[in-house]
Amino acid sequence: MSATTPSPAEQTLRAGLAELQLVLTDAQIQQLMDYQTLIGKWTQVYNLTAVRDPAEMMTHHLLDSLAAVPPLQRHLKQAGFERSRLLDVGSGAGLPGVVIAICCPEVAVTCVDTVNKKATFIKQAALSLKLPNLTGLHARVESLNPSNTQPFDVVCSRAFASLVDFTQWSANALAPQGVWMAMKGKQPGDERALLPPTIEVFHVEQLRVPGLNAERCLLWLRPQQAVS
Repeated sequence: MSATTPSPAEQTLRAGLAELQLVLTDAQIQQLMDYQTLIGKWTQVYNLTAVRDPAEMMTHHLLDSLAAVPPLQRHLKQAGFERSRLLDVGSGAGLPGVVIAICCPEVAVTCVDTVNKKATFIKQAALSLKLPNLTGLHARVESLNPSNTQPFDVVCSRAFASLVDFTQWSANALAPQGVWMAMKGKQPGDERALLPPTIEVFHVEQLRVPGLNAERCLLWLRPQQAVS
């Protein structure tokens, strides 16, 4: 293979990015490839993820997380953010937080997890991938509040918990005009029905993940504005 020929994995990634209409630099694409390699190495020792096959990791982890990036970028643009802060709750191996940090250098991403080895992995990823906008935090999200951290403009999760638990546990970390971004499989109608009236689902969009024949959706939530 010549030095100019992308590997099959990189070809899959580039095709997926084209399908998502997500434009990244060659350097960002290399960071994504290096990130997947890093997950694979750490998983051999620390069992970061149950997915070990590189091809499956590309679709189920990288492309799955990348599908949420264009909607996030649209939201930040509509909200008028030039720079913003995002919290990835129960981040695990950094999905989608690390992917967002790579694709959106203007977003300061904090990945929080209760498992120390996973938070340590995020810190190592930030160093290895040269991502000054990425922070790993070993903590319970419930412990984050204005007294110990700056509030976040977006609080996101990927298959982390029920919508009720996700919003309740992270409410103190949300900025006054902040929103929640929940990545789910099928639309969780039962979870939505259990949300309190203080939480509003203001937008739902279907996600199409390249190479993955499975339902994915993105739910946008915010605290319900009090009616005077």
